[in-house]
Amino acid sequence: MNFFKRTADKLKKGLKATKSVWNEGFNKAFNLNTTIDDDLIDEIEEILLLSDVGVDTTNILIKNLKKTVSEQQVKNPPEIKNILKNEMLKLIDYHEKQDINLNKNLHVVLVVGVNGTGKTTSIGKLANFFKNQNKKVIISASDTFRAGAIDQLSIWANKLDISLVSNGMGSDPASVAYTAVEKSIKEKADVLLIDTAGRLHNNQNLMMELSKIQRVIKKVVADAPHEVLLVLDGSTGQNAFIQAEQFSKVTDINGLIVTKLDGTSKGGAIIGISSKMKIPIRYIGVGEAADDLIPFVPEQYLDLLLFDKNLN
Repeated sequence: MNFFKRTADKLKKGLKATKSVWNEGFNKAFNLNTTIDDDLIDEIEEILLLSDVGVDTTNILIKNLKKTVSEQQVKNPPEIKNILKNEMLKLIDYHEKQDINLNKNLHVVLVVGVNGTGKTTSIGKLANFFKNQNKKVIISASDTFRAGAIDQLSIWANKLDISLVSNGMGSDPASVAYTAVEKSIKEKADVLLIDTAGRLHNNQNLMMELSKIQRVIKKVVADAPHEVLLVLDGSTGQNAFIQAEQFSKVTDINGLIVTKLDGTSKGGAIIGISSKMKIPIRYIGVGEAADDLIPFVPEQYLDLLLFDKNLN
């Protein structure tokens, strides 16, 4: 099975709950409404809110939907799906794709996020993702405030047969990161994944520590980190936006990982979060397996939820 087909199958399975909300909602709306009127628009709005797209983003989508329907004199209710897809793509696919060259020098990724979002597990899955691309990966256990984080990464490192840099619980996080960068350069690694402490997002000490880690790794690799990925729990819906806001105040986040989308009907939060933060979603978590963290492709995501297209 090729990579695209495999990830498409995982996406379909992982977004089953959200798709159910959209399917049932749209089918009901189109069965009850043979014309596009205010009642139909209200039902579409309710579908978006139920899947946690968010009030602000839903308002934008509905406003633009009404405008397009009027300007193009759309009469057939199912055509609303195509309009919605185009409007949603404007909100979540606005950014230029970041050119990440993993074939040149060391690519340093700093991973941040609150405890409980699946941050440490996502690092293990990222390591698996890059290793499957034949990249040499090293992990830095710089969340030294939580023994469980170090233990988790140790299990992942052993499972994937990759190097883990750790000085144990209570050690200086920045020192661990610095050692990991030096080791990565010496061993000619392609990717270095740095875990960071996941205490409360409004904890000033955590934010100072995060800044310190970035300062010390720049001493070895001037343009590092090349990516700062924020991990958000997709099952919390729009509440994840608050965490994203807080982290963006102290560091330049250039990518999101949205986890735990399987089993929740709040998958629409992806649209609202990406739209409001203007930060691209890089990966989404749709299951517990090592390969259940997959690259986020906006059009693929919308085609599945809106049309259930054959994604082969």
